[in-house]
Amino acid sequence: MHGLVFRTLQVFVQDTYGPETWADVVLRAELDAPVFESMFHYDPALLDTVLAAVGVQLDKPRDAILEDVGTYLVSHPNCEGLRRLLRFGGVDFIEFLHSLDDLPDRARLAVSDLVLPEIELQDHAQNRFHLRITGQPPGFGHVMVGVLRAMADDYGALVLMDHLGQAGDSETIDLTVIETSFARGRDFELAAAQPAAGGDA
Repeated sequence: MHGLVFRTLQVFVQDTYGPETWADVVLRAELDAPVFESMFHYDPALLDTVLAAVGVQLDKPRDAILEDVGTYLVSHPNCEGLRRLLRFGGVDFIEFLHSLDDLPDRARLAVSDLVLPEIELQDHAQNRFHLRITGQPPGFGHVMVGVLRAMADDYGALVLMDHLGQAGDSETIDLTVIETSFARGRDFELAAAQPAAGGDA
């Protein structure tokens, strides 16, 4: 499994709970090294070991930890680049949802050997959707719930969502967009401001 998955979990714990907590996780999981390298590859079974250690350390269930990771990926200042990448998906939350089908391909443009699960948006009624996520890593659907909650806040949208569970290697998230402009979203500009020209005409 790509080291970026493990590195993300590591920095989430460090940034959210402090380096001491991560040091305790390293000991609890009996890791060979205290840090994960983003461009290495690791045994996929190690993810369960690390998540179990984080869960015990934080006294949190696995699904809640994964959702918190998703929220972190959008809302933490250290992840502003990813937030901007996601915001380029659309001018409102519904347009953003329709851009998610392309997310695995966009991720590979940034990290060529990073394989994310397939994402498929299914329209069920007006402003009612199912987001189907198929593939590895396991539990990615819960990460996406965290991402979606944070992105709804980012856009200022009022959205109801529920993880419907897993069938085989697929997870499904139910989404109902109540209002796309419920609150003021976070500031975002598609283009960086251009400096004013100097000198007199």
